Order: sequence, then C-alpha cells, then structure tokens
Amino acid sequence: MNNNDIFKKLRVALQLRDDQIVEILELVDFRMSKGEIGNIFRNADHADFMECGDQVLRNFLNGLVIHLRGTKENPKNAMDVIRQNQEVVKKNVAEKSKASFKPDTEFKPKPKTDSKKKPFNPKDNKKSSQKIQVVEKVQYKNGKNKK
Repeated sequence: MNNNDIFKKLRVALQLRDDQIVEILELVDFRMSKGEIGNIFRNADHADFMECGDQVLRNFLNGLVIHLRGTKENPKNAMDVIRQNQEVVKKNVAEKSKASFKPDTEFKPKPKTDSKKKPFNPKDNKKSSQKIQVVEKVQYKNGKNKK
C-alpha cells in the first residue's frame, strides 16, 4: 500500500472534498492546488497521475489533526466535525437528486413565413458536384536525404 492509497482511503472514510483537503493543508502552511490533489487521486496508468510524496501525506495528516481536534486554544470534538461533513455530503446528494433538467423556457419553433422557397435538392446544384482541391500536394522529406 503506497501513499496514494492511504490518501484515497482517508478521503473516502472522512468524506472530504478537494477544497476541504486544500483547507486542511493550509492549516499547516502547505500550499497545494485542487488540480494537483486531483492528480494524486487518479489511476496509476493515467497520463496526469502524480505520486503522493511523504511530505504531502505528512502535512495532510498533521493538518487533519488540527482540523479534527482543533488547537490547544480552541479545541474541537472530532466526531462533531465528522458529523458536519456527513451532513454537508447528504445535503449535496439530496440537492442533486431533486434537481432535474428543466429548461427555463420551452422551445417553440418559429413559424415559417416564406413558403415560396423551393426545398433543397442536391441534384439541382451542378456546381457542387465538381471537386475542388483545397490543399496542394506536398512532398514530406522528414529530414532524410535520398541518394
């Protein structure tokens, strides 16, 4: 099990979003963008995959302690913080399930005013049947000299 697997499992277990992870890392003055965090959570065979280093995981764990327990001056109950995260996740899931695609205005096609036009018939247009060469024929040498 590598650092990426540990980071993924903690994210799922604590139901953390990428922006929350950024905030947790900022608690210990470690700056990381959402894009970099997303690259850590990608599959290992993806082109943008990024290995999670020891420093990133260490700073995340130190920030997570502060996030869940608080500081000496301002202590928190860890279970309360986890419950708040769960409520936010449930609320977001409920909003997504309620929201369905409903356009603001219904589509109403415009009535056709000019009925004197003939319908399009490709056989009528003789000029379009002629092939027009747009690109010139180019010979590629690819840097090799032929002898």
